[in-house]
Amino acid sequence: MSGFIPRNRFIGFAVLVSLLALYILVVYFQLSLKEVPVSAPQTEELIRGAIVDRNGSPLAVSTNFYHLSVTPAAVTRIEEVAELLAPVLEMSEEEIIGEIESSSRVFYLKKHLDENEYEAVRKIISDNKLSGFRFDRIPGRVYPENDLASHLVGFMGDDGVGLAGVEYSMQSTLAPQLSTDVNSSRSGLNVYLTIDTNLQYKLEKIARNALESTHAESVMMIAADAKNGEILSYISLPSVNLNEYRNSTVEQRRDLPAVSAYEPGSVFKIFSVATFIDAGVISPDEVFICDGKYDVRTVNGERVTITCLDHHGAVTAREALQYSCNDALAQMSAKIDSDFFLSKLRQLGFGSKTGIELPGETAGLLKSTNDALWSGRSKPTISIGQEIGVSALQMVKATTALTNGGIPVDLTVISRITDRDNNSIYTHVPQYEKQVFSSFTASYLLSCMETTAKLGTGYRAALGDISIGVKTGTAQMADPETGGYSDTDFLSNCVAVFPVEDPQVILYVVITKAQGENYAGRIVAPVVGEAADVIIDHMGLARDSAAALSHSGRVSFSSGLLPETDSILPDFTGVPKRLLTELLTRTDIQVRISGDGYVVSQNPPPGTPVTENMTIELYLE
Repeated sequence: MSGFIPRNRFIGFAVLVSLLALYILVVYFQLSLKEVPVSAPQTEELIRGAIVDRNGSPLAVSTNFYHLSVTPAAVTRIEEVAELLAPVLEMSEEEIIGEIESSSRVFYLKKHLDENEYEAVRKIISDNKLSGFRFDRIPGRVYPENDLASHLVGFMGDDGVGLAGVEYSMQSTLAPQLSTDVNSSRSGLNVYLTIDTNLQYKLEKIARNALESTHAESVMMIAADAKNGEILSYISLPSVNLNEYRNSTVEQRRDLPAVSAYEPGSVFKIFSVATFIDAGVISPDEVFICDGKYDVRTVNGERVTITCLDHHGAVTAREALQYSCNDALAQMSAKIDSDFFLSKLRQLGFGSKTGIELPGETAGLLKSTNDALWSGRSKPTISIGQEIGVSALQMVKATTALTNGGIPVDLTVISRITDRDNNSIYTHVPQYEKQVFSSFTASYLLSCMETTAKLGTGYRAALGDISIGVKTGTAQMADPETGGYSDTDFLSNCVAVFPVEDPQVILYVVITKAQGENYAGRIVAPVVGEAADVIIDHMGLARDSAAALSHSGRVSFSSGLLPETDSILPDFTGVPKRLLTELLTRTDIQVRISGDGYVVSQNPPPGTPVTENMTIELYLE
């Protein structure tokens, strides 16, 4: 105004500023009249469904783990940090210092901290004002039964995706993709398996004893409902502790009943004889002469020789199974058309996957007459369980044809599926296939198996007070170095059905590479008898040796109450497993139960102060 700025310019500038201020005020006023938009609701975290046994006992429960990340540049007082964290992280001070000093970018110092470890480390970091540390929470699983039915249950990776077993095969059910619909469920569905943890525990104990006593490489044991195909117990040893699967070996993680294909040997003869009888090429009374060796020359001039374990003389089909006669079976096979024989075996499920809800299942191996390796020896050899690859699951499924009047039934490990409110989404209904044998043939083969248990190679499996039918088999295993059969490695197996007059259970046991004695009748049949005893008592099947007792009808218990777990950990000794399930529903503590029966020990000991998210381990017998 003093002449440095002309009057007209100053007035023009003032007008422009006034207009700009007026515009801002108008826009602000308009915005103030608009309704404030509601922010989109935060996506709820998906809770993975649980895996439980047929009675609801938990086998896989969702939890959280934590990764401890470090930003090296932000860490001060490295020596103090290492001294404070080393005991809790179970690392040496030198290791912590070395990793921090050698890293230039953010890295994980420790992964998979559980709730207790997380709380301990978090408190140290907070109390000592340590900088440069952060926790990343990841979804995880706790497996209360550790290695029980581990191959069936499976395990989950850090990304929340199943990697094995039912955790893998039922991934979309346990953790379905979240829908954009705000009303959609944020919880996965719960999967009820067909197994019973109590029975599984008892049978695993028997299987482990067999593994140790025979010094074998592996043991498989499958018990199935003979009528509806539900798997009652599923065992593959060696097994893996699911809570520590990252430290397991390939052998421990291998689901043998599903992925392993092998020659079953003489056990397979029951399906061969069933085919011969049903086709009418032999009769139950027909006699075959065993002179210790099947030796023929085909029309093509090919020489076929199959040796037998003994000179059995004149035998019928029943006696051929009773003595496990190779010569008689080979003679029977000569009477049937090769393609018809193979088609019957395929109808039983050999050469294809059973379709059970488990990953990686093998289809096995079943030749056709067009294969380059098919020879004049193939048919008689297949009839005695060689030149064919089967899985344990295929053997059990094929046996269901004998227990259901000639009609196979699909196997399953899923009993039902429920939502978070326990509403049933799916309930298993038996899926029966086309009839393969007549009911007469099925009944006849069961009676032959009963004879084998009473008078033949399977007599060590006989129960005495309840009928059982069995067939044993010992097969030489392939030698990968020579391409032929090994002189030292054998696969010993036995299939059983009981009771014979009304089959309820199919039991199949395989022992691989036993050291010393390897004859199935001697090492597997006794295991079958012991396991069958346990199954019968567990299921409450009627047996002649059951004790008759008179009782007033009154049953008294001790307190029948679960000790209170508030501020101080109580003594759980003597508490039955049925009362402990209440602890598994609590969210403030983690409970791990090992074994079956009653609590015999615990960790931490009684009197320990209860802290949030602490882990309580209970051991039962």
